[in-house]
Amino acid sequence: MGPLLLVLLLALLLFGFGFAVKLLWWIALVVLVIWLLGFVFRAAEGGRRRRWYRW
Repeated sequence: MGPLLLVLLLALLLFGFGFAVKLLWWIALVVLVIWLLGFVFRAAEGGRRRRWYRW
């Protein structure tokens, strides 16, 4: 019974880790799109050097 519980616990941990990694990939993708949009909007402004973000 003990080894079965350990295997189930390991499976739950790996599933949770996989879900967290997948969520982090989606967050990274959203941040990348926002970052690229910042370059597009900055280039569309023309001669002004004003940025829409502070960093």
